[in-house]
Amino acid sequence: MAMEKHVRTTELVDGFRQSAPYVNAHRGKTFVVMLSGEAIRQPGFHDIINDIALLNSLGIKVVLVYGARPQINDAVNGAGLQSQYHNRVRVTDDSVLRLIKQVAGELLLDITARLSMSISNTPMQGAQINVISGNFVIAQPLGVDEGVDYHHSGRVRRIDVNGIKRQLDTNGIVLMGPIAASVTGESFNLTAEEIATQVAIKLKADKMIGFTDSNGIADQNNEIIAELLPNDAEKIMHALNQDDISCAGKLAFLNAAITAARAGVPRCHLVSYQINGSLLQELFSRDGIGTQIVTEPAEKLRSAVIGDIGGILDLIRPLEEQGLLVRRSREQLEMEIDHFVLIERDGLVIGCAALYPFEADNVGEFACLAVHPNYRDADRGQMLLRHIVLKARQRNYDKVFALTTRSIHWFLEQGFHFGGVEDLPGKKQELYNYQRKSKILVLEL
Repeated sequence: MAMEKHVRTTELVDGFRQSAPYVNAHRGKTFVVMLSGEAIRQPGFHDIINDIALLNSLGIKVVLVYGARPQINDAVNGAGLQSQYHNRVRVTDDSVLRLIKQVAGELLLDITARLSMSISNTPMQGAQINVISGNFVIAQPLGVDEGVDYHHSGRVRRIDVNGIKRQLDTNGIVLMGPIAASVTGESFNLTAEEIATQVAIKLKADKMIGFTDSNGIADQNNEIIAELLPNDAEKIMHALNQDDISCAGKLAFLNAAITAARAGVPRCHLVSYQINGSLLQELFSRDGIGTQIVTEPAEKLRSAVIGDIGGILDLIRPLEEQGLLVRRSREQLEMEIDHFVLIERDGLVIGCAALYPFEADNVGEFACLAVHPNYRDADRGQMLLRHIVLKARQRNYDKVFALTTRSIHWFLEQGFHFGGVEDLPGKKQELYNYQRKSKILVLEL
């Protein structure tokens, strides 16, 4: 029992330590959260709302946009009416608009009440959250298309950015629904996806977050794709069955995320409304749980600079202590930093390697390859090697060599072959440690 308690305590501490940098990184940032009607009707919806409230308590500026598509469908069917559609857009006549107002108003009150909870059985015990709704979005009619009058179906015309920012600056959550007014005083039915997208773009939000029935976007092997660029996301969107109702949520979010990302929203996250805590796991863990559509990759391969020395030392010290790498002092790294390249993820150095030049012999040494233990299940070592080989070829080197005691098969798999001391440049032959007995691997360029 004592051992189990110790394990649980360690897991708690490790999790808290891992999430702490993200708490600091997200504080003061603006997130637009899009809650579909499907997410709202889930049994775990109250947990999602509590997690959104938790974001607010951590200093994150939250705009919450809710949809009501299934609730509206239920209301329309229950009233014996039938919604007409044109090009997948609901035609909102007067009778349907009245029902939509009722549904949207009821959901606004329910969400506001849930966000106002501060009782002891929620994570927000003792907290007071101000929820603000208003005429932040000005709508305009879709008009007539191919002879079809959309009536009260509309689109975003203008967003009161300054008004939203004023409310966010007072630590309130801005809550928006699918109904917006026009300059003529009419009400229009808009999609939550369009509102969320345009608000995120106009606010220059740091993130837009959406929920669907499964966690992110899966590849052909049913593995979640952690990160997509807009062009890749667009290919996936076109490959999905446009008529499959189970894909509707993914299609709507992908379309919104692609638009937002191309307009400058750095990251758009898709998580599951069926997995308890998926929002928090996506935002406060290094690897997340869902799919991001990003304007640039979360991981960057770049040349190292002096400011990276601490991160490189943290990465290579354990390997040096195990005897897998030759020990390098901080002073030595400072002098050799120009030889290093690294992979960085969210400010953490997760991989590094170096190309040491031997210009007189027209060869280079591939050295100090290290990948963070949590990230060794991908091809990051190969990525670093490819970059080093590219640099060597740009310098017109004849070959690169490596010395290793443990990673022999890995180098052979990458195209290296065994060499001897005589294959090393003269200066390296003088420094070769015969007691260490490192294997010499050579890659001809």
